[in-house]
Amino acid sequence: MWICQLRIKHDCLIGNKCEKYNISTISVPFSIYIKKGITYSPEFHTVWGEENNIKQFIEALHKDKNIKNIEVNGNKIFLMEVTKNKIPVSIRAAIGHQIIFTKPIYINTKGEEVWEIASWKKELIMEFIHKVKKIAKRISLESIENTSLDNIYYSTLLPELTEKQKQALLLAYKYGFYEWPKKTSLGKLAKLMKVSLPTYREHLKRAEQKFLPELIKKYHLSN
Repeated sequence: MWICQLRIKHDCLIGNKCEKYNISTISVPFSIYIKKGITYSPEFHTVWGEENNIKQFIEALHKDKNIKNIEVNGNKIFLMEVTKNKIPVSIRAAIGHQIIFTKPIYINTKGEEVWEIASWKKELIMEFIHKVKKIAKRISLESIENTSLDNIYYSTLLPELTEKQKQALLLAYKYGFYEWPKKTSLGKLAKLMKVSLPTYREHLKRAEQKFLPELIKKYHLSN
């Protein structure tokens, strides 16, 4: 199977707001359909960022006439994009289900969409890229290879974290605390969060304690 990773920047109802309010989101698209030239794209988003930025992002969604059926639960949002414009998901839907998503779409704070898709036919992926180039501001092919598909991501609800725990975890990830070698320290992260070192350490520890059991269960690491 051909597996492809892409980075796409286009005039996106969600991506533009991610860039404006400095937030990122993991987007799981559902059954996208096109009727009389209009794309209907139901999506589930898990949003990450500063609490006030997320609040402004959600307010902007409610004001956008092209965003329908909004349901909000903390940082988790269900919505329906409705647009006459050609967007990457409508191109993918038009080509058909021979192109599959292997991971959710990640939209970063620059409004860029990071896609991972797969198909048995390389020419279908190349057709998708060619058509997206016509409507995108830019698209870059990060990788494409013919390999076995050994894993597909299925979205599950994230463990319930407090706002402070989410913020501590997000900062640690964003600034490279989990990379090797570490790119930052707990002390620096505490200053960014404007709390004491013991307080930051406690928020991060509690967030990790909630995540680790979920990861162990998900990947059967206890077997």
